[in-house]
Amino acid sequence: MAQNIYDDPDFFAGYSQLPRQVQGLDGAPEWPAIRALLPDVAGKSVADLGCGFGWASRWFREQGAETVLGLDLSRNMIDRARADTDDAAITYRIVDLDALDLPDAEFDLIFSVLTFHYVQDFGRLMQAIHRALSPCGDLVFTIEHPIFMAATHPQWIKDEDGRKTWPVNGYSMEGERRTDWFAEGVLKQHRTLATTINTLIGAGFALRRIEEFSPTSDQIAAMPELAEEMERPMMLMVSAYKS
Repeated sequence: MAQNIYDDPDFFAGYSQLPRQVQGLDGAPEWPAIRALLPDVAGKSVADLGCGFGWASRWFREQGAETVLGLDLSRNMIDRARADTDDAAITYRIVDLDALDLPDAEFDLIFSVLTFHYVQDFGRLMQAIHRALSPCGDLVFTIEHPIFMAATHPQWIKDEDGRKTWPVNGYSMEGERRTDWFAEGVLKQHRTLATTINTLIGAGFALRRIEEFSPTSDQIAAMPELAEEMERPMMLMVSAYKS
């Protein structure tokens, strides 16, 4: 079972104050780039894995999705999503993605944002998702970029010229990474970029597009603090389909 850090009171209190949780999708700088990867969902069945407060689940319905299933390990997340949603076509359930079991060929799109790096058995998850997708169904997800999360202490340092830089060490040593973020000992699973992509291919997916998110010049002008995101990719975005 994955670590359920989101039900830790200290973690949840801090996480709930992030701009993307207060403002929703508009508070996530990467949302326009994610949106560009998404297929037309009108009349489609969608599963939102790691749905959090339900922002994306509700957005899919606004775009015409016929049904949306939002899954999350955290009761705090699911309770909040249910409280903020008034739509009988959206269902929320508490589910551990390491034990995901969905009906075969049930969904036209399976979507996930910044969740899969918490999953221990990525191969099993990809196989479960592949079975749950309809023929040629889409998988679109984001994870923390392997460069971002590889380091033992993932935080900015200064090089010999005084320039802010991001450490990359132990990149090829896959497995657990523990960081302090709103709470001590947040557990994540580091995998190299090659492992991530090859696991998708091995599960029967074909790739449509891969993006390594960086902010646009307009975004940096509006939020100068985003300029540091140009120094290294924080997020990997993947669009694939069931082949």
